[in-house]
Amino acid sequence: MQQPDPGIVIGDDGLARPVWAATDPLMREYYDTEWGVPVRDEQGLFERISLEAFQAGLSWATILRKRPAFREAFDGFDPDVIAQYDDDKIERLMSDAGIVRNRAKILAAITNANATIRLRDHTGLVEFVWSFQPAETPRPRTFAEIPTKSPESLALSKALRKEGFAFVGPTTMYALMEAIGIVDTHLLGSHRRGTSGVWPE
Repeated sequence: MQQPDPGIVIGDDGLARPVWAATDPLMREYYDTEWGVPVRDEQGLFERISLEAFQAGLSWATILRKRPAFREAFDGFDPDVIAQYDDDKIERLMSDAGIVRNRAKILAAITNANATIRLRDHTGLVEFVWSFQPAETPRPRTFAEIPTKSPESLALSKALRKEGFAFVGPTTMYALMEAIGIVDTHLLGSHRRGTSGVWPE
């Protein structure tokens, strides 16, 4: 009898998921419907970059639970609105218990909104980020085989910093690339492997 891949859990619905997406209903819903699905609109991508920055040092589950509050507090992650935030708005955000109250990360969101607007004069944020898609994607069988960064995430990090972005380190950018489908790091045994439409199984 073939054993399931290490790190894979068969849910009560018969579907195979990684351990991190197997128990928490919110994480499972995110994994089944959103994680690894291509994001190709500016506002959606800006939101993901912002939330990945806020996640640094925290669990993604924490950010996911706070995402509705983040969206309300940050005006739906509209770069044009966030770019205009003043000191009063920053103080209101710092007193909002619904979000992660980290001044450096809040300031980074404003910085990155302005950088996103500037990129419109060139390729635009979406084309810029997706231009770092690698020639091949990992094919991990176990969680231990999933990279935490890559040459492409390092290059993307450097390129975004050059454009004025903050909180875009190579590990954070690799997490972004996984989340928006630029790479497919679904485990080979997962029911979601190959569902992005970007990479074959």
